[in-house]
Amino acid sequence: MKQLLILFLALLAPLCGQSAAADKPNIIFVLADDLGWTDLACYGSKYYETPNLDRMAAQGMKFTSGYTCGPNCQPTRAALMSGQYAARTGVYTVGGIDRFNWQSRPLRPVDNVQNLPLEKITIGQALKKAGYTTGYFGKWHLGQDGDYHPGKRGFDEAITSMGVHFNFNTQPRGEYPKDIYLADWLADKSADFIRRHKEKPFFLVLAHFAVHTPLQAKQNWIDHFKPKSPVGGHKNPTYAGMIASVDESVGRILALLDELKLSDNTLLVFSSDNGGVGGYEREGLKSGDITDNAPLRSGKGSLYEGGVRIPYIFRWPGKIKPGAVCGEPINSVDLYPTLVELAGGKPDTAYMLDGTSYLSLLTGSRATKRPPLYWHFPGYLGSGADTWRTTPVGTIRDGDWKLMEFFETGKRELYNLKDDISEKHDLASTQPDKLRELHDKLLAWRKQISAPMPAPNTPTTGATGKGKGKGKGRKKTVD
Repeated sequence: MKQLLILFLALLAPLCGQSAAADKPNIIFVLADDLGWTDLACYGSKYYETPNLDRMAAQGMKFTSGYTCGPNCQPTRAALMSGQYAARTGVYTVGGIDRFNWQSRPLRPVDNVQNLPLEKITIGQALKKAGYTTGYFGKWHLGQDGDYHPGKRGFDEAITSMGVHFNFNTQPRGEYPKDIYLADWLADKSADFIRRHKEKPFFLVLAHFAVHTPLQAKQNWIDHFKPKSPVGGHKNPTYAGMIASVDESVGRILALLDELKLSDNTLLVFSSDNGGVGGYEREGLKSGDITDNAPLRSGKGSLYEGGVRIPYIFRWPGKIKPGAVCGEPINSVDLYPTLVELAGGKPDTAYMLDGTSYLSLLTGSRATKRPPLYWHFPGYLGSGADTWRTTPVGTIRDGDWKLMEFFETGKRELYNLKDDISEKHDLASTQPDKLRELHDKLLAWRKQISAPMPAPNTPTTGATGKGKGKGKGRKKTVD
């Protein structure tokens, strides 16, 4: 009898494991680079063509107030991977502070951390602990060497690449077909990962380098868009071709999930790391516009809406209502707690997460109103010769209201985004009570999180720094 019981339990154990695995949905996160809020047809573009992302939105939920944690790529990626604001990670921007001519300004920026600190527990580590096989393919930008590589940060399989779209380098070094487009190759690697791990829960990050400069697209897409007439500031056929390749990768994933019968058990997420490279000309800046984020103000590198508001789409058939549109603000730091809750995991109690899970918003199980969103940017991002996409600034969005505090002068700007999405009407002088309320919250948050502030500096006439701040020989677009 005892031997029969042991045999029965031995036969039952694998089935129990399969049941537990089936309870955990697969998770795929596709991240575009520099894709603006209006760069998809389902977000308003009449020039770019994104049929697969449009279908994904029609089958799932589109957020209209999705935000990044930073005005350029590195701070957003640090926030996505760590679940923490920049004031905790120290990753505020790209590169060192001497990239731009801060010596001519009244403040010295806070030094920037260029690699995600090793003590940070990544979302890859958290989901691996929750029983997921994890993969990362594409742009990482949080430390490429040694223990900083995603292959050492919780991802079972990881290959990184960025910089160019043809004849690219990979780390670790790998072979690929001659003249293949990077977005296509990353989609190949992602599809292979899905096929090999389809029997158990997996977490996959497909982090495109597109649509970041240099502007390089497949010739067939360039030829496709050349005859089209510009619409609303969307006009560049090469840029449009880059968007089309990102869209193609999403289409391949959607088709593969259907083929493998994984669609109903997979949450697919699509987003971008910051706003689009455009809107500068309206701000009187010298950076050339590649796209246009209108009706949003400014673009990448700014804390105005055009720099930090981005597309956010979620698809999970049977769990997320198709065609849903949500106006609740969400932020990069919110993805980590959302996915951990979805996976049935538990965050390390000793590890601080700054975000709020929005899983209930996705499934419609209950209404969720998250706490205010915060940004802390204690540095400069240049734009040509001595012009600036942003100077040091702190920002809060609370409900429909947004306050920006510029550290050089102490000037505060107040906008009601529900009535003024373009941030044309500064209400600081007419809404003093609301201004004071939001500023008090921003000050309290900075104190609570121990956010470092830039230090006073005596401006030096003619200083150029070590970077690209003076504009000569400088590329039109920088991070």
